[in-house]
Amino acid sequence: MLELVSVFCCLGKILDRLLMEQSPLTVLELGAHCGYSTVRIARALPLGARLYSIEMDQGNAAIAEKIIRLAGFDDDTVELIVNPSDEVIPRLRSDYNLERLDFVFMDHWKKCYLPDLQLLEGYGLLGKGSMIVADNVLFPGAPKFLRYLRKCGLYEWKIHRATLEYSKGIRDGMAELIYQGIK
Repeated sequence: MLELVSVFCCLGKILDRLLMEQSPLTVLELGAHCGYSTVRIARALPLGARLYSIEMDQGNAAIAEKIIRLAGFDDDTVELIVNPSDEVIPRLRSDYNLERLDFVFMDHWKKCYLPDLQLLEGYGLLGKGSMIVADNVLFPGAPKFLRYLRKCGLYEWKIHRATLEYSKGIRDGMAELIYQGIK
């Protein structure tokens, strides 16, 4: 079910609010880039929570690692994993002892949103109530991901409309999904 939220505001503030509302203990970030969203997520987590951040580019990961540690987060709070998401997701149970993800933030290659979501589903890493937040679904866009959401029936979801970060006037959106389980 799609609900369109037409409030144009900062996508970061939307992410902050969703994290505060959910108070997740196990979080997966797909796409750390330079570590900005990683730090933003980590500072919003409750005590004892753990963030697993996947970044495939070694150069970006090196920068992100420095930013994350400079912000005061150790390996017990934020674990940076340097590999492509489609290689890491299948190993999250075996290599990282993850049973269920409470919150997933997607901000990597938009073409990977759908295959990675389906990997998370297929490996049973989502439980009823798991939240997935996908950034930039309207610009540059993730049309196959959105088409899947419309048809699959596994999620309650909505789009938070906003303007693109760093580019005023370009309209974008962030998808908020709540996994309902297998039907």
